[in-house]
Amino acid sequence: MNMQEGEIKNLLSLIKTGAEKNFAGVDLEDEDLANCELEKINFAGANLIGVDFSHSNLKGAKLDGANLLGANLGSCDLRANLLGANLMQADLNKADLRGANLRGANLMGVKFIHASLAGTFLSGANLTGVNLLGVDLRGADLRGANLNSANLKGANLVQADLQGASLSEANLEEADLRGVNFAGANLSGANLLCAETDGANFSGVNLSQTCMIGTSVANSN
Repeated sequence: MNMQEGEIKNLLSLIKTGAEKNFAGVDLEDEDLANCELEKINFAGANLIGVDFSHSNLKGAKLDGANLLGANLGSCDLRANLLGANLMQADLNKADLRGANLRGANLMGVKFIHASLAGTFLSGANLTGVNLLGVDLRGADLRGANLNSANLKGANLVQADLQGASLSEANLEEADLRGVNFAGANLSGANLLCAETDGANFSGVNLSQTCMIGTSVANSN
């Protein structure tokens, strides 16, 4: 739905003042919502392509099914519902996503530098080729997630659940994988050089051409 400039200004005013909370399906493409208090706002199914949310509080927000392609969510409190959301090419640097619902979300090309994803629900999410260098994923639910060719070097995945996940050609060098459940996962061609694997479950895992040098996999089953 195309809106006139006056309508957009009025809409943005309602959002920024918190006068209303329900904006499901709204079209705010490329608008500026940086440094806003947006706790528990409803943007379900909204068009939020390119929106600047940097430094905003979106804790408890409903963003399920929203299109956040290329949005700036840097330094946001994003402990929200992002079920099935499109976050391709979004900026999530320094974002707080602890416990957020990102099940089935498209996260290809997302920037995650210094983001916190501890306890995040990412089952079925698309993280193909994503750079997760050093990211905190402790206890995250990554069951069935696509992490093919992802960069997880030095990432903290302690007690994460990666059952049935695909990590083909992923880089897990020096990652902390203690207690990780890899049951039924695909680690073909992955790099686990010097990764910490104590207590990890590798039952039924595809380890074809996987680099395990410097790990304790032999004692992890």
